[in-house]
Amino acid sequence: MYEDEYMAVVNKPSDMLSVPGRNLDYSVYTEMKKRYPNSTGPLLVHRLDMSTSGIILVAKDNDTHGKIQKQFIDRSIKKRYTALLEGEYDLQTKKKHGDINLPLSMDYINRPMQRVNFDEGKPALTSYEILEVSNGRTRIHFYPKTGRTHQLRLHAAHEMGLNIPIVGDDIYGQRDERLCLHAGFIELMHPVTEEVISFTVDAPF
Repeated sequence: MYEDEYMAVVNKPSDMLSVPGRNLDYSVYTEMKKRYPNSTGPLLVHRLDMSTSGIILVAKDNDTHGKIQKQFIDRSIKKRYTALLEGEYDLQTKKKHGDINLPLSMDYINRPMQRVNFDEGKPALTSYEILEVSNGRTRIHFYPKTGRTHQLRLHAAHEMGLNIPIVGDDIYGQRDERLCLHAGFIELMHPVTEEVISFTVDAPF
């Protein structure tokens, strides 16, 4: 999608790992390492679930990685995900916009599942905007304010969240052709020029 001397932006397809797994080496990281063999540092500044498609930022050196990572830590980076929900959101009785604030922790008995945990969970906050409700499904934009594992998937599916799982979520919903969750927009400050830059890629569903 984008490349300069310091960083690159890639559009990860669904069912591709961000980093190598135990039994599968093919990933965004390994492909970027081949493309940039002289790079230093971890390369990937953040990750997406294997089933999630969309934008990933790549840093070509340690200094760039640190500067972008700090923006994630400071929560100054703006992100937007598009999803399809397996059910119709009731716009007659519920707000079109809202926030979901449910702390999450690992479900150690049912890994890799996460669970809502008000006692020991880490803060997890998601804003959302309903785009369209039709034919038994809901198109939605998610704006995560934190970056917990499975945050959007669980905030969608949990009865205290939207109570409607994302289409194709084989952990919190039902398996389908793919998980209909896509990281389609990101805005950040360029790590060197300090110019505000943004990238958009349409959801493939």
